[in-house]
Amino acid sequence: MFADAVDALLAEARATNERRLLVLRGGHDATLDAAADALDRAGVDRSNASLVGHRDALGCERIDPHHSAELLGTTRDVVVVDCHDETRPNALGRVAGAVDGGGLLVLCTPGFDDWPGHDDRFDEGLAVPPFETADVTGRFRERLADTLRAHRGVALVDVVRGEATAVEDTTRGEATAAEDVDAGVDTQGVVVEDDGLTHPAPRLASGSVEFPAEHAFPAAAYEACLTGDQVDAVHAFEALREADTAVVAEANRGRGKSSAAGIAAACLAAAGDDVLVTAPEYRNAREAFRRARSLLDALDELTGDPGENPRSIETAAGGRIWFERAPDVADADDPDVLLVDEAAALPVRLLEAFLDYSRVAFTTTVHGYEGAGRGFDVRFRDRLAESDHAATDVTLTDPIRYAAGDPVEAWVFHALLLDARPPVDPLVEDTAVASVEHRRVTPADLAADENLLRECFGLLVYAHYRTEPDDLARLLDAPNLTLHALTHDDHVVAVNLLAREGGLDADLRASMYTGSRVKGNMLPDVLTSQLRDEDAAEPVGERVMRIAAHHACRSRGLGSHLLGAVRDTLDCDWYGVGYGATPDLLSFWRENGFSTVHLSTTRNDSSGEYSALMLDPLTEKGEALHDRHAEWFARRVSDVLADALTDLDPDVARAAIAACDADHSLSLTDADWRVVAGAAYGSAMYAVDPRPFRELALHGLVDDAVRLDPDAQRLLVAKLLQLRAWDEVVEDFDYHSRGTAMRALGEALVPLVAAFGTEAARAERERYAE
Repeated sequence: MFADAVDALLAEARATNERRLLVLRGGHDATLDAAADALDRAGVDRSNASLVGHRDALGCERIDPHHSAELLGTTRDVVVVDCHDETRPNALGRVAGAVDGGGLLVLCTPGFDDWPGHDDRFDEGLAVPPFETADVTGRFRERLADTLRAHRGVALVDVVRGEATAVEDTTRGEATAAEDVDAGVDTQGVVVEDDGLTHPAPRLASGSVEFPAEHAFPAAAYEACLTGDQVDAVHAFEALREADTAVVAEANRGRGKSSAAGIAAACLAAAGDDVLVTAPEYRNAREAFRRARSLLDALDELTGDPGENPRSIETAAGGRIWFERAPDVADADDPDVLLVDEAAALPVRLLEAFLDYSRVAFTTTVHGYEGAGRGFDVRFRDRLAESDHAATDVTLTDPIRYAAGDPVEAWVFHALLLDARPPVDPLVEDTAVASVEHRRVTPADLAADENLLRECFGLLVYAHYRTEPDDLARLLDAPNLTLHALTHDDHVVAVNLLAREGGLDADLRASMYTGSRVKGNMLPDVLTSQLRDEDAAEPVGERVMRIAAHHACRSRGLGSHLLGAVRDTLDCDWYGVGYGATPDLLSFWRENGFSTVHLSTTRNDSSGEYSALMLDPLTEKGEALHDRHAEWFARRVSDVLADALTDLDPDVARAAIAACDADHSLSLTDADWRVVAGAAYGSAMYAVDPRPFRELALHGLVDDAVRLDPDAQRLLVAKLLQLRAWDEVVEDFDYHSRGTAMRALGEALVPLVAAFGTEAARAERERYAE
């Protein structure tokens, strides 16, 4: 029975060039044994199979679920995912795309009734202190079970052999064996609940790929294309031969957009261009490099042997294709062409910076395991349209590795919500603050209402470039998370996802202070381990992990309204947030009552931004925590700007300082005031004693009693706080000369001296007024 079921499932998959999903339910050892039998039955070479799990079994490559990204861009006949020790959503999303058409994705799971309550290693990551694994629910695994039951192309097999039920025990007698056969249990100890067959109509193979009538790239480039969509994409990339051009190639995963980009990169390099390829990680661009290497080899344009996974390829024409991670591109040599792979997985700020290049291309995944990253469409598209680039768009829809309509892809998209979207624009475009309702959305609400779940998760995906399937499981199961929403006509228009932090006992706080990492407590961790405040993790807070408003009703105050509505419901000591700092975001959070307590001194690896931490105290405990850190931030920030943050954007610095709600004292002597006032009103020199100038500048930026011109604030930050050289200031701020910059600094000091100066300062001013 089991052998027949596997044979039939594989035959249908191979006849249609689709994949099929085989679910083996039962004990751990028994399901792995059944997976080995399935591999044998399929006649799959073990070198073309992978096991994703924690146990070595099956005699094939084993990959830890944490390292499942290694399968991205690869192809396997069979991938087996062992879900007994760990059911990691990201791993499922990554590895499903590695199965080739005609192949099998095999899941080894506990029985579906037991699976939701089956604690595993992924649960351990959701049980952040002070919560325990017992507090983690199993709604995500329950969702997987429900979707596996519902989808076509999924074979469900109960493996009942092994220690629990000795079906293969020959001592049981012929009568018992006959009863097993009648009950659907074969001599291998399995029960086939659903054979997974879809009985599709025969499909004809697609015809040959046609070349465009006119093309500038070599014919070999188009011969390397596998679908008509790839031909169209490569043809679109030909626009990059001209200056001030941009190409955007969009597709779901597995459509060959990275391969098309690699083919185009090879053609450009073969013509002598220097092509820089960037992506969040090299693995994202690996396929592009492989296809570029293959084509250049066919064109006899390779110089040297770049290897199987090259990061740099040189051509006989003097061209080059080379890789830099996205945040490092700003420091790279200036290329002729910039090719951005997996652009949707990058923050909009970085994408905007890439428009400084004359010839630039973006490939982006519309729906992928890492989330759709819809910031690319919602916000970056406008920036691209406003730029000087002539933009060309191309969309790839035909799968490369398997046929369209593949049931495994359909299941993965549904189960992991890879295609989740907010409500369509017409349903919410007339939303206003007066028309919305605030509600706390519980995990039980989400699990019971698929449309609510899709709208909430879709809004989170659209709003943030790194939303992943793991986040779906956190939303459903993590005990520390709370979701709030605004709805308009029962459609979700804004969401606020909170993480409960703090409330840690003395032993755990002491461990954190001495360097131990405590999961899920980002703000207390930084305040304790980096800022050396052992009591910072004792108050309880709610940190905003994500806040998002529907793109069709932005700039209508929904985000601020939701923050306020949530604040009114909180029962904790502080409301907080940490994020990659930009001037606009700092202003937004300041206007909503949050105050800066820290700026990170290293850039985020993914976004390339420095992070800001902000607090809004809600109780006396929260006020004590906020006040000591805000006041310390105000005291130390000038020294940090002169050291670790010398390259921080002055607009970010001035916005972060302005958002610090601290009492900052100013204590300058009469001699100090005479020097400062003399420089502001007369001929005194800043270089004689920079210290009082720095103190006054910082005080003026913290104290909002004086409304300084933004240009003056930037100059005070860059020269007095970051200690940039005069020549650098002149260049960065477009002053005509050093003298012009010096006079501008004096003018920037005038309102500060007038507002805060003592009698000594006023006397100095009067001397120059005579």
